[in-house]
Amino acid sequence: MSERVPPADARSNTGTGTDDGEPTPLESLEAARQRLETVETRIGDHGEETVAEVATAYRNATKLLDDYVDRATGTGKENFQAYIELEGKFDGLVSGLSDDIPEYEAFEEALERIDKRRLSESDFERATEALEPAAEYADLLEEREAAREELAEARKEANKRLRTIGDEIEERERLLELATADLDAPVDRLREPIETYNEAIREAFREYRLEASAREVFDLLERSQWYPFVDYEQPPDELLAYVRENEAGEYTIPELLEYADYSRSKLSHYVESADELKRSVATQQTYLDGIDAEPLTIDWPPEPAGALRSRAREYRPFVARIADEDVVATLREVRLLATESDYGRLQTAARAVAQLTPAERERLTDGRVADELEALRTERERLEAALEVDDPV
Repeated sequence: MSERVPPADARSNTGTGTDDGEPTPLESLEAARQRLETVETRIGDHGEETVAEVATAYRNATKLLDDYVDRATGTGKENFQAYIELEGKFDGLVSGLSDDIPEYEAFEEALERIDKRRLSESDFERATEALEPAAEYADLLEEREAAREELAEARKEANKRLRTIGDEIEERERLLELATADLDAPVDRLREPIETYNEAIREAFREYRLEASAREVFDLLERSQWYPFVDYEQPPDELLAYVRENEAGEYTIPELLEYADYSRSKLSHYVESADELKRSVATQQTYLDGIDAEPLTIDWPPEPAGALRSRAREYRPFVARIADEDVVATLREVRLLATESDYGRLQTAARAVAQLTPAERERLTDGRVADELEALRTERERLEAALEVDDPV
């Protein structure tokens, strides 16, 4: 079990842009909402139905021009037939429009531009230019769709930022808690019993691996499933079945690992099926090598009193099965540490000594951590408020 490494100093974004000039998630969210509100207002000024009608007519008209520009230009019979089709369809499109829609004249003018017996590409270009006033309405709908997508992405990033703010606030709170630590407190009163216990259980487990059968060790691991503080990885299914059901399970783990390196002919003197052992054991050497005492050791710096008491209580039956009474007694001493009245003071001091970097101590001393915490809380409040007001579109 390893010591916790404090994260690198993180900066907080509270709505004034990041150090590299990029907008913060809050700024992006507010800008996206403003963009959508602006285009919605513009559409509302014309009327939703009007914008939709003009935009649809514009798209249909430009599609007709695009479809026929090659087919209806020229002097051939087929060209003339295509021209007749185009004029009929375009006239039908214009006739179907409401007379009072904005830019109605643009569609009429475009129709006039192609009302000729012979068309050239320039006629199509002029017809397309005549439709330009109506293009604004199609652009409005495209702008609204783009604004909606931008807002959805901004909300996604804001929610992501909101999740990370919690971790950053927790980190600043941890630092401020450690700032109150008595760095001169006698933390060796905790360190020495814990180090003594850790050394004892590691040595005891090394001996246990040399003496206990693999089956017995796997029984111990299976039992650990019911103890949250005893964090052993469970054996792979095939290896577990082999150890439980095969006579080779009576060998110790070091013996099985040694046999896995034997040739099949030599291995046949020790097990019934050399192939089965190699298939089940040789492929799991990394797992078997990793079964050690670490899930039964105590972290430094230690946990709060309640967690340490619970951990020592869950460790006890496993330690009693692996080690002698002296090691159990050493674990009991560690547990008793957590019942002492000054444990909290010593534990906080131990955490401060182990976890505070020189840079963090400097930031605590000059007040930067407190300022960062306040800024992060403000940012969180503003993001939460922005996300509540800004319902998904």
